[in-house]
Amino acid sequence: MKPEFDSLTRVMKARYSCRAYLPQAVEHSLIEQIVRTARRAPSWCNAQPWQLTITSQEETAKLGEALYAHASKHKMQPDMAWPDSYSGPYKARRFTCGMQLYDALGISREDKPVRAAQMLENFRFFGAPHVMLVTSPSELGPYGALDCGGFITAFTLAAQAAGIASIPQAAPAGHAPFLRDYFRLPEDRLILCAVSFGYADEAHKANSFRTERADTGEIIDWR
Repeated sequence: MKPEFDSLTRVMKARYSCRAYLPQAVEHSLIEQIVRTARRAPSWCNAQPWQLTITSQEETAKLGEALYAHASKHKMQPDMAWPDSYSGPYKARRFTCGMQLYDALGISREDKPVRAAQMLENFRFFGAPHVMLVTSPSELGPYGALDCGGFITAFTLAAQAAGIASIPQAAPAGHAPFLRDYFRLPEDRLILCAVSFGYADEAHKANSFRTERADTGEIIDWR
C-alpha cells in the first residue's frame, strides 16, 4: 500500500468529534490553509456550492452566548428537515454514541436536566474558539447539501492533519432563522450545519472516548 494511503488512514483514525477546547485562537493563515486543502473536495459538475462564514474567537463567544439564549427559549426551525426517525442499526449507533458521551461526563441516563444542559452546550460550540457556518444555494437542494457534506469531511480531515480538532454540528443549524438574521445571510442559501474547531483540550472528559465504526461486512453488499 502506498505511504499516502497509510497517512490518510492515520488521520482518519485520529479524527474525532471534539467537545472541549483550549482557549487559544487558531492562526488566520492556518485556517485559510485548511480551507484551501478542503476545497479540493469533489462536487457535482464542480459547482463547489459551499459558502463559509468563519468567526474569530471574539465573535464566536458573542455568537455562542446569543445563540445559547435563543435556543434555550425557542423551538428549532431548520432549513432542511431533520431525519424522520432512526431505526435498526442507525438507532443503536446513535444511542451508543450518546451514552458514551454521558458516561464520560458522569451523567446518568435518568438525569434529564443535566443531559438537557449538556445538549445546550452545542449552541456555545463546546467552547471552541472558532465556528464555521456552512451554507449552500437553495436551488441545488439535497445535491448541494451532499456536496457540502464532502467538503465538511475534507475540512475536518485537513484540520486534523494540521493539529486542529473539530466537530460538525447539526444543532446550531436547527435555529436557521436566528443565524440568518445574525449574519444577514441571503434567503436563497440553506444553512446546513456548523463546524466548531480549535485546539483540543485533550485532558477533558468529553474528549476521552472514541466511537466505533461498522465493519465492512455490515456496509458492503458485494455483487
